Amino acid sequence: MRVALLGLGVMGAGMAGNLLKHGHTLTVYNRTTTKAAPLAAQGAHVASIPREAAESAEVIIAMVGDDRASRAIWLGDDGALAGARSGTVLVECSTLSLGWVRELGIAAAERDLTLLDSPVTGSKDAAEAGELRLFVGGEAAALERARPALEAISREAIYLGPTGSGALMKLVNNMLGATQVAVLAEGLLLAERGGLDMEKVLPLLLNGTPGSPIVRSKAVRIANRDYGKTQFALRWMHKDTTYALLAADEYGVPVPTLAAAREVYQLARNRGFDDADQASRCSSRTTSCPSSCTPGSSC
Repeated sequence: MRVALLGLGVMGAGMAGNLLKHGHTLTVYNRTTTKAAPLAAQGAHVASIPREAAESAEVIIAMVGDDRASRAIWLGDDGALAGARSGTVLVECSTLSLGWVRELGIAAAERDLTLLDSPVTGSKDAAEAGELRLFVGGEAAALERARPALEAISREAIYLGPTGSGALMKLVNNMLGATQVAVLAEGLLLAERGGLDMEKVLPLLLNGTPGSPIVRSKAVRIANRDYGKTQFALRWMHKDTTYALLAADEYGVPVPTLAAAREVYQLARNRGFDDADQASRCSSRTTSCPSSCTPGSSC
């Protein structure tokens, strides 16, 4: 298929590589053009604006950080909507707010385009291996039209219902992950401060009832203050919890645990952990961390 991919961050670059490996004709756009150079060497065309990337595509995939970035690539005279041809399927893989996803769906329909909100689960490694899982909302028929391209980047595309269904499922997924990691950090710190042998604590947690996949992936990193390799930046988890709170407010669902977890991530952001892994917390072994604490430091 003729595919455009907008956004070449940690996840988008891996997705683009797999589209090329599967023989799709690929045009890419990224605000920082240097990130497109490795893909250009593999045969991708590099567009200077989103509109140019969209002009010949049958499927346009976006993978960016938040609502603001998504608006910037889709809307306006240089945006992808302005360049997309009638009948093109838009696949928004970013984790976004429900309000913006619905707005984008309406804007697409006005141009005879079809939106699939299709946020992904999986790490950078999964993106590079083509093993992401997609939560899909929108028209089922559009999913089938886009499926050859989506199979190149994922191991499974799960259809959940009308526009917004994929976005909501991703927010629910991430709010559970966010709260688990937040309380995991608190539990490990309590065990450590209480003098427990952490070499015994970790196996008991990882192999016991608390040992969910995200706990197993983050516990050792938290215990060792190992935040050097970012799998999912903390600022994005803070953003996702914010969007989940907005969704909960819309539906009248009380989420005090989520609200508390979001504040934990805000505290970490205030201490300079924005681009460190979501599991990051101050590495102090004392009773408090000053606001100047930075990743990897001894407060």
